Amino acid sequence: MKQLKLTLLCLTSSLLSAQGLNSKKQAASSQNIKVQQVHQSVQKETDRIFDKLVAIRRQFHENPELAGMEKQTHEKIKQYLLDLGLEVQTDSYGNSVVGILKGDKKGKKIAWRSDMDALPNDYPDPEVFKSKTKGVQHGCGHDIHMAIGLGIAEVLSKNKKSLKGTVYFIFQPEEETFKGAREMLNNGLLSKINPDEIYGLHVTLTPVGQIMVKPSEMFAYQKKIRIQLKNGLSEEELDGLKKKISNSLFRASNASKPWEIQSIVDPKIGLTNPDTIFRDYLFTDGKFNTYSKNNESFLETYLYETNASNLDKIIPVVQKVVEDSGFKNQLLSVSFVQENPTIINDEKLTHSAIGILQNLYGKNTVAADYGQVPFFNDDFAYFQQKIPGVYFFLGGSNFEKGVIAMNHSPNFQVDEESIRTGVKSFSSLIIERLNRN
Repeated sequence: MKQLKLTLLCLTSSLLSAQGLNSKKQAASSQNIKVQQVHQSVQKETDRIFDKLVAIRRQFHENPELAGMEKQTHEKIKQYLLDLGLEVQTDSYGNSVVGILKGDKKGKKIAWRSDMDALPNDYPDPEVFKSKTKGVQHGCGHDIHMAIGLGIAEVLSKNKKSLKGTVYFIFQPEEETFKGAREMLNNGLLSKINPDEIYGLHVTLTPVGQIMVKPSEMFAYQKKIRIQLKNGLSEEELDGLKKKISNSLFRASNASKPWEIQSIVDPKIGLTNPDTIFRDYLFTDGKFNTYSKNNESFLETYLYETNASNLDKIIPVVQKVVEDSGFKNQLLSVSFVQENPTIINDEKLTHSAIGILQNLYGKNTVAADYGQVPFFNDDFAYFQQKIPGVYFFLGGSNFEKGVIAMNHSPNFQVDEESIRTGVKSFSSLIIERLNRN
């Protein structure tokens, strides 16, 4: 009899365990279906508003405004966010706009940043919707960034019931002058919104539809170095000194040319190859600004270094080059006169973002990035100094159509399908990050 009771108890326990396991599986399956439905809604809403976002982007493109002068842009963004029902703050700094979207449930706080300003240039523009303002262009893609930011705000506002927390949409002025982010922070932005994490992007030369990201540095460290000398050097001596300094500040693998930035899309040497030429390098931009003042000579140049641990060695190296060249008595100082911070992605958040995007939209959604891009940088870095954050590259080129998204260059052009990719992907990312409380 005892044996029979034990057998019955075991059978009952097994049945209950199986029922519990099935219940858990059913709950997980139900949850997965809900997640799929949410992101299907994101895709449908993105497609529904896509043409509207393209039209807004083209309005921004036709009416570009320089850093500190983004008044029309400010008004258009503010009204768009108000029409979505968002709370809007405009008192952070300059022409900034901050939209606040509160989900139906409490949770963490996430910020999305879009930059607003245009460039002072008059390059050839292949678009039919050219700039109406002479000497000013959206030649860096900030018009695309703003359209994506507004699109994410609209998609998330339509999926408000799925949001567990608050989303802040930071539309930042004066990025090109590397001033806007710093000034927004200095003026107390974080005392008003205080997000737990922050995200942003930049459209770039890579193929449309491709998102690229990596933990840590996305760009090389950019420094401006100045050599100050007593007057008396001839032009020939200065030219010789420039060459020696440039040679001393040069490191590249296998005689590669990391300054040829168009190579970032080359599958053999570009960013997606583990053996990319855009890792472990140091070089100057090759242009020295030379001038005299108060009987003193000044040499200035920009340099690009991928390894943060090497930065402190640069000034002693240059000092030695000058002294060994016979100008020890003329040398007054060597110093960095511009040291903007660089983008450094939070490792944990980056891996989480990659996993979410690949799980939702396929493994090919996010391309590996093995290098650091020279020449460019972004003052989003100031936000990252205060808030864990991730900064993405978003492909804008369509090589088959001749659309080349080489920023700050003549004939800069962006495939507007990048707007659809950006809105869909990053709306989903924000929803998932909010729901992972």
